[in-house]
Amino acid sequence: MIKKILIANRGEIAVRIMRTCREMNITTVAVYSEIDRSSMHVRYADEAYCIGSPVASESYLVIDKIIEAAKKSGADAIHPGYGFLSENAAFSERCKKEGIIFIGPDAYAITTMGDKITARKTMIAAGVSVVPGTTESIVDEDKALEIVKEIGVPVMIKASAGGGGKGMRLVKRIEDVIPSLRAAKSEAKAAFGNDAVYIEKYIASPHHIEFQILADKHGTVVHLFERECSVQRRHQKVIEESPSCLLTPEVRYKMGAAAVAAAKAVNYHSAGTIEFIVDDNLNYYFLEMNTRLQVEHPVTERVVGVDLVKEQINIANNLPLSFKQEDLMQSGHSIQCRIYAEDTDKNFMPCPGTIQHVREPHGFGVRIDGYVFEGFEIPLYYDPLIAKLIVWGKTREETISRMRRALYEYKITGIKTSIKFLARIMDNPVFISGNYNTHFIENNKNELFAKIEQDELHMDIAAMVAFFDYHTTFKKQEICTKKCLEMNEWKAYGRSAGMNRL
Repeated sequence: MIKKILIANRGEIAVRIMRTCREMNITTVAVYSEIDRSSMHVRYADEAYCIGSPVASESYLVIDKIIEAAKKSGADAIHPGYGFLSENAAFSERCKKEGIIFIGPDAYAITTMGDKITARKTMIAAGVSVVPGTTESIVDEDKALEIVKEIGVPVMIKASAGGGGKGMRLVKRIEDVIPSLRAAKSEAKAAFGNDAVYIEKYIASPHHIEFQILADKHGTVVHLFERECSVQRRHQKVIEESPSCLLTPEVRYKMGAAAVAAAKAVNYHSAGTIEFIVDDNLNYYFLEMNTRLQVEHPVTERVVGVDLVKEQINIANNLPLSFKQEDLMQSGHSIQCRIYAEDTDKNFMPCPGTIQHVREPHGFGVRIDGYVFEGFEIPLYYDPLIAKLIVWGKTREETISRMRRALYEYKITGIKTSIKFLARIMDNPVFISGNYNTHFIENNKNELFAKIEQDELHMDIAAMVAFFDYHTTFKKQEICTKKCLEMNEWKAYGRSAGMNRL
């Protein structure tokens, strides 16, 4: 049985994995870059090893350094978390060769499902519906034109090797096919070292719904129902919830069966996620498989009542799943908000800096997966996700109300965060109705972003009032007013004093 696990990751996911390890009486080993020396995952672990400079390509992405730390610490196993090396087939294979248990799938499953063209072929062979499109890499521009004319615009050009919106182009006009093809191939080459792209039909009103699966090494595969992930910015998720308001019981059953079939098609074991695109008529199509733990896995944990990390470790220990499909059910409703260190008013620009104050929400049904603390400096080298706020309620209405309350309580100063933006989403009538798709943020930008300007105005007014209070103690108010208007000095006084007034 596994006694010591090295977590080949950082931030909130490293801390989250370590918590389960501690409950299972498993010793934890952290690895860290030089800039992460004081990070929470280093403080929480039983042991920690520095693996290089802040640049991920010189630390968290260097397989040799991870393996060296594992051997030095005597770790039995490595958990990759998500991102970094989590879907790297060479890493999985290297662990196997070194006699270290990789807590995840084998290299074959990662390779097969990691390449989208290969995954599409595999799913078609398994009888799982895929979006109409090509099953080969597009290399000839004239052929691309023919394919698009046959499918009909709009279409999506997608990188075969990638994700996160890179190497992806939406084509609405025939004359844009070749420029978009060239741009997608160039971006894919730069991001993934592979310029292979394919073409698929664009679903006009897409809903992004994924199914969590667990598979042991004894042939048992189950799904743990769905997560609705349609609130996105730049093709990256912002809010996830379960159950989905869109699915009927019949469609949920069919999609769950398709997810299980997809996992069985590659002899999968460990935790994984099958992602689908669903249209307004509830036609669903395989999108891709994530052969790792997902950022949004706590939503499933809260609704289904299963610790997915614990199950991953048990599967790695060659234990059979302790439950069957019929034992699993959804209870209540859960929503997760991703807390990013970013300026939502400036196209979600990352906002690294030093945390001055943190006040996390608490209370019934509230969970925080985070890693920041007062005085911690958020580095600019990594993803700006700093925490995940997960709430649960008996109904969706109760869950939204609880999330509103939790976001109201959540205070982080010193940097800009997405907290207020998320609160506006909770108040948005379209989100409240549950009738939204992946265009939600774009379609509601006037409502979601107009309030940001209003908040800026409130901050300015409050800062001006604070300035008046301070200076009228020593000067006549009319002189202060004139100076304030002419020199805009109240802004120099600082909005922080004004915000204290609010």
